Amino acid sequence: MRRNILSKVGIIGNGNHSKRIQKILKKKNINYFIYKPKSKNYFNKEQYLELKKNKIIFIISPNRSHYKYINDLHKGRYIFCEKPPVSSTQELNRIKKLNLDKVYFNFNFRFSKIANILTNRKKYNLGKLIYGEVVSAHGLAYKKSYVNSWRASKKNCSKGVFETVSIHWVDILNFIFSIKDHKTQLMNTTKKGDSFDTSHTNVETKCGGKVNIFSTYASPLISKKLFIFTNGVVEQNDDKLEIRGPTENYNKIGNFIKPKLLKRIKIRENKDYIESIEKSISYFFNIAKKNKKFLKRETKCSLLSNHIILN
Repeated sequence: MRRNILSKVGIIGNGNHSKRIQKILKKKNINYFIYKPKSKNYFNKEQYLELKKNKIIFIISPNRSHYKYINDLHKGRYIFCEKPPVSSTQELNRIKKLNLDKVYFNFNFRFSKIANILTNRKKYNLGKLIYGEVVSAHGLAYKKSYVNSWRASKKNCSKGVFETVSIHWVDILNFIFSIKDHKTQLMNTTKKGDSFDTSHTNVETKCGGKVNIFSTYASPLISKKLFIFTNGVVEQNDDKLEIRGPTENYNKIGNFIKPKLLKRIKIRENKDYIESIEKSISYFFNIAKKNKKFLKRETKCSLLSNHIILN
């Protein structure tokens, strides 16, 4: 593939997340064309023809539009698509029939600091996962702009916060540990819009670990991650991420005490989030520049995470 494949890329969508990605592309000195569809069927002929001239397309549009664009654009191009891949079971069945060798789904939390630690848990001799708890909460639903946004609409975001926030943690657990079973409760706490602003998911991994995932747009800002293993603990609170172990830590009289601090990482969550997107985009571009295919395991996991969200 020609080296100038990155000279210009096409972007579908111009919302807040698209603008985040545009900033990253600017840092990489990559020019881009922004396609902003005006019609409800997502296709605006003149601009769309301009978009199709690009060999790399970023799909950063509302969730329910993803399948339509992937289906029309995936042949002969590299596609970077925001999660979730699709928004219905019917679309999920259809997308599995497409050649997705050059389609990449942006589950960028796979590149976060905590995901790196969980992936490399053997390095810290943490043992087997027993229990986990993830709380990701803030008050987005109380912003005036929320009620008329696509996130608050069942038509545009049928699972609400479950498919916008919880999906990242569902995917991390699925990617690193493999999910055996799950159960989810969805709630509309604020009644701002008709979609769900709160979700609670119980996950069981194949190794037997149990993890609770709680996400909401209806509370003060809270961010907490806790993973308890047979021989250690990984915990992220506020501005620090700690790894502790082993289990057998005693005081002088033989009582158990808090495990030793193995590693502490200072962390700014917003910065970690942006850096995870940057790493995800760099990974995508590296594959595209070399004209390679994305790993089938990655794509399969992305679609399975999508399946969990839809069911």
